Amino acid sequence: MNEARARSRADCTAILGLLPQAARTGGNYRIYEAVHAERLGFIRHCRSLDMTLDEIRVLLRFKDAPQTECGEVDALLDEHIGHVVKRIRELKLLEKQLRALSTQCHGVQDARHCGILNGLAAGISSSGAAQNGRHVPGPHRRTTGRR
Repeated sequence: MNEARARSRADCTAILGLLPQAARTGGNYRIYEAVHAERLGFIRHCRSLDMTLDEIRVLLRFKDAPQTECGEVDALLDEHIGHVVKRIRELKLLEKQLRALSTQCHGVQDARHCGILNGLAAGISSSGAAQNGRHVPGPHRRTTGRR
């Protein structure tokens, strides 16, 4: 990642309260230390695992207090795994719906007689995301209230 993008990402992360404030030069440039890079790497890894910013804040709170018992960290990860399992189920249902829609194709013809377009217009779907107008959700929402 180039230096400008890394700096920009670090600035956004600091604004979100995930990264400590960096010292500034006389010219008002931020001075990032190794601790900033390490923390940003931790945050990026958490995001690559599809963790929410709230989850990352909790993890960082424990990381910043290494003497604290980590039972809540384990519970957080178990909850996150549950969300991932749910999303996989939803994605499998979406795949099934798309495959069913794909079977409506009866060869190349004019769009008016396109089985896929007509199926979409008729709402062909066994159930789930396509029928209720939702796409399979992205990052999960915590069910414990805060977001």
